[in-house]
Amino acid sequence: MTKDPLRIIHCVRSPIGGIFRHIKDLATSQAAAGHEVGLICDSTSGSDYDNAIVEDLRPQLSLGVAKFPMQRQLTLQDLRATRDLYRHIRSLKPDVLHGHGAKGGAYVRTIGTLLRFQGQEVTRIYCPHGGSLHYDPNRLEGRVYHTIERLLSRLTDGLIFVSDYEYAAFETKVGHPQAPARVVYNGLQPSEFSPVSENEDAADFLYIGMLRDLKGTDLFIDALHNIKLKTGKAPTAHIVGEGPDETRYRKMVETLGLSDTVTFHGALPARQAFRMAKCVVVPSRAEAMPYIILETVAAQRPLIATRVGGIPEIFGRYASRLIEPGHIDKLTTAMERAMANPEAMQAAAVEQRSCLAETFSIDLMSDRITTLYQQVRGQLPTDKPISAPAASVSSTSSAQSVYARSSNR
Repeated sequence: MTKDPLRIIHCVRSPIGGIFRHIKDLATSQAAAGHEVGLICDSTSGSDYDNAIVEDLRPQLSLGVAKFPMQRQLTLQDLRATRDLYRHIRSLKPDVLHGHGAKGGAYVRTIGTLLRFQGQEVTRIYCPHGGSLHYDPNRLEGRVYHTIERLLSRLTDGLIFVSDYEYAAFETKVGHPQAPARVVYNGLQPSEFSPVSENEDAADFLYIGMLRDLKGTDLFIDALHNIKLKTGKAPTAHIVGEGPDETRYRKMVETLGLSDTVTFHGALPARQAFRMAKCVVVPSRAEAMPYIILETVAAQRPLIATRVGGIPEIFGRYASRLIEPGHIDKLTTAMERAMANPEAMQAAAVEQRSCLAETFSIDLMSDRITTLYQQVRGQLPTDKPISAPAASVSSTSSAQSVYARSSNR
């Protein structure tokens, strides 16, 4: 147990996907270490599956779980949301406000600054998790969001990036961090490093993730159709997840004549879904540090993934196995090879497990983030001046190109 417990509030707009997995693991680890922790999230988004996870988290957080309406885009309703969040946060007297994603980051830095004017010593921490960094800086929307990020940077006491790639994208689109910054990889539980075996009736492929074009769900469906055109027989596949484009994807499957071989499911635990197919496909157009890649590699499941965001950092010396994002022909070819030689895919999955090691652990993730809070607050010696991570120089140009391709997703 820590000798100097902090009152920590995590704020995120939508409690779904990898960003919420990160918050849940971080918050529970901090609570277990003796800190008082609370959560604020949107009341209008999240499925029954997501909301059940939030409710399971509630008993572990001494500062509670509060939900307020938060819109994804910039609207006048943000003013009301800021007022309501301010009143709630002020009553909790936090030491640390940690914002996750663009909206969560904007709320906590604005509210934290107001509380500072009133004499409260509040530390304002921000982790983009991709967020506004997904926008193309050459388009109007991107210029607006990146300008807001630059303004909010002046109200930031510490920055967390989940990959070197995300750090590089921030430098490219927003500017060099003016506050102490730290790259902290997402982490897994020790139990997640045990292998998962497929069911006897496993399908050929599994897509698991949010159902939106940014994640490449449309490319996955198109690749299945391409294989059907080439061979006369469509591969069997499961699509696991929820998202704003689900209705369109269901119609796409029907239109392409894949209804008999593609099954949609809602959100499921990853390790349960892994048993349903022989190979996992993650055809994302953009990512920061996706949990689903970590979980798949740790479970030793065959995997096809794209060379985006922090995924090469997960793959390490096996990064050459990644395919070009947004390239339907290369995705189709990779899936054909996986079907033709499942033994080689499984052998590669077992071999690749070694690249995770201790780097991606929840304990390390929580320790590095919490010690940044303490250093910023003067409770621990500060790090040496932050310099760009080694990968930033080589990643910056690729950050521009990948995010540009995903700008209208």
